[in-house]
Amino acid sequence: MSSATPTPLADAPATARLALACLDLTSLNDGDTAADVHKLCRRAVGAPGRGAVAAVCVWPRFAALARHGLPGDIAVAAVANFPDGGSDVERALRDTREIVAAGAQEVDVVLPWRDFAAAPALLKAVRRACAGLRLKVILETGELGSDDAIRRACRIALDAGADFLKTSTGKARVNATLPAARLLLEAIAADRRAASRVGFKPAGGIRTVADAGQYIALVSEMLGREAVGPMRFRIGASGLLDDIEAVLGGGGSPPAAASNY
Repeated sequence: MSSATPTPLADAPATARLALACLDLTSLNDGDTAADVHKLCRRAVGAPGRGAVAAVCVWPRFAALARHGLPGDIAVAAVANFPDGGSDVERALRDTREIVAAGAQEVDVVLPWRDFAAAPALLKAVRRACAGLRLKVILETGELGSDDAIRRACRIALDAGADFLKTSTGKARVNATLPAARLLLEAIAADRRAASRVGFKPAGGIRTVADAGQYIALVSEMLGREAVGPMRFRIGASGLLDDIEAVLGGGGSPPAAASNY
């Protein structure tokens, strides 16, 4: 993978505001409860004047609760075939149908990264089951092992009708990295059907505004500045909001820092 690092953005508060607008505030812990989801929704909305996140991302069983607890301008995403990315089409479809029935707007489905032969049929079945919703396909790039495998996963996801390519579940040993992000963005940019439509979502390990700024810069470099917005760029994170609020309040990480790289 290429190790080139994008130039950090210079304006930390502006980067924080953009990261906030593109944030999928996430809670996917095994022990999550309704109380946790209520708290997540309150954080997503935030204090008056702070600005809201793009979406919250939860387990399918909490999608209806989140939809009920959020204003209409914050989307609800829920995960399917998560986190293991198995090859059981019916299981993935059960998750997807539950998400659709809950009134959520987005499905984050894990590609069967251990079984590429099974992946096209599973993804296409999920795509049909959530027609009209935004479909983010999680490639689990940290487990794929090679650039060629990541490129192949990108091709399968794009051919199945993905609206977003997403790096990771956040549950793997290695989650979002800049080299993997570059491969996903290259796949989007090289596909004439995807280049102006498909979005990108890094997830897992993005904890500071400085981290987020590197992904923002990379998306701008590879897809154009017009792609840096919630329609085509999301950040999957649970802890990033703490640093966003610190930066907007006058503290937090400096723009040139890069805690993960």
